[in-house]
Amino acid sequence: MPETIDADLCIIGAGSGGLSVAAVASQMGASCVLIEKARMGGDCLNYGCVPSKALLAAAHAAQSVRDASHFGVVAGEPRVDAAAVRDHVRAVIASIAPNDSVERFEGLGVRVIQAEARFTGPREVAAGDFIVRARRFVIATGSGPFVPPVQGLADTPYLTNETIFDLDGLPEHLLIVGGGPIGIEMAQAYRRLGARVTVLEMGTIMPRDDQELVDVVRTRLAVEGVEILENAMVSEVSGKTGSISVVAVTNEGERRIEGSHVLVAAGRRPNTGSLGLEAAGVVHTSKGIIVDRRLRTSNRRIFAIGDVTGGAQFTHVAGYHAGIVIKNALFRMPAKTDGKAVPWVTYTDPELAHVGLTEAEAKANGQAINILRWSFADNDRASAERKTDGLIKVVTTPRGKILGASIVGPHAGELIHPWILAIANGMKVGAMATMIAPYPTLGEVGKRAAGSFYIPSFFGEKTKRLVRFLARFG
Repeated sequence: MPETIDADLCIIGAGSGGLSVAAVASQMGASCVLIEKARMGGDCLNYGCVPSKALLAAAHAAQSVRDASHFGVVAGEPRVDAAAVRDHVRAVIASIAPNDSVERFEGLGVRVIQAEARFTGPREVAAGDFIVRARRFVIATGSGPFVPPVQGLADTPYLTNETIFDLDGLPEHLLIVGGGPIGIEMAQAYRRLGARVTVLEMGTIMPRDDQELVDVVRTRLAVEGVEILENAMVSEVSGKTGSISVVAVTNEGERRIEGSHVLVAAGRRPNTGSLGLEAAGVVHTSKGIIVDRRLRTSNRRIFAIGDVTGGAQFTHVAGYHAGIVIKNALFRMPAKTDGKAVPWVTYTDPELAHVGLTEAEAKANGQAINILRWSFADNDRASAERKTDGLIKVVTTPRGKILGASIVGPHAGELIHPWILAIANGMKVGAMATMIAPYPTLGEVGKRAAGSFYIPSFFGEKTKRLVRFLARFG
């Protein structure tokens, strides 16, 4: 006979969003049940953000050895120990895992159930040997890799972000299906570690980003030896590990590419299949659970957050959603999401970061805009570090309100922070232009771009006439 548990809050999914809700709610005095069928920490810790950035760090280290001669330090081609790289990735995961562990959350007073959850009614969930009844539920089950219905793929050994970090060795030739952030990050990482890499993308790589800035990343990848095939529709995959064949239809006709491994990075799909959402009265589509701006589903006692809602699929968005749900579920505050200042970063080298509207989006909205640019080639710190590829591009209204910012260059993910703050608070570009920036720093590119807004008026004919007039008075 299943044990029945009554709680204030039941969270399904122990990824970043679910863990945030459980930790905060329990420490605020709510009785919480947390249900997770797989690994604590979810995709971000085990298969996504953490291992990918650890792998990228190893790849950056290898590239730094190659580039050392630019500074008068002769090192030569690095020797990459693939097993040691794998151990490094696992060690990073292990160092963070205790923060997301069952033991930590039980120590916070959360009841953790390690089983698959399924709604059996609008206010009840079955999980393993338990029935959980709660005043409010939060669905935070995240997303998983989408595997496209390509001929032969199901019968061919393929990798996804959930399996690629378990490779014991380095792929001889990695074929990557998909040119989004995951595919492009892995392409550069494995190329720098010594593998041959081919990316096949049905459209253009990194389609959500400003293509002017994407060109900088594309050029760098090409220089490093990554083969990128855009407008290439994969029609067939066959073979076995070590001998994989991919057929793609390109603008030049059909092409067959041979490789040792294939990584499927063709997007992600929300994890909703086994939740029994119909029994709970929760409306959903193939794109995710439908929520309002308060993150309530069609069943007002059930919230959904993060990737499972089908919106911006980022760990930081799940964390943001967690705060909105805490306000609504515990304090009955009508807190709502605001997506105007949601940033994202692709952690290539150079990094590409974005927040707000791109130039294309602003023009599509029919807005009158100004475009401000500043190149890293004109930044003294970037010159000193030989990291001059890239630029910042800022979109403003004619009166200077900041609508969007994109940065491609060294540490773009850090440099985007003040622009997130500016857009979230409706600031004008003058605040950035008058900021005192320490010299020499990469952050000066933002100040310089902001200052360029005023160049036409500061150095125009009206200003010159005013200066000449005032000079008459000594």
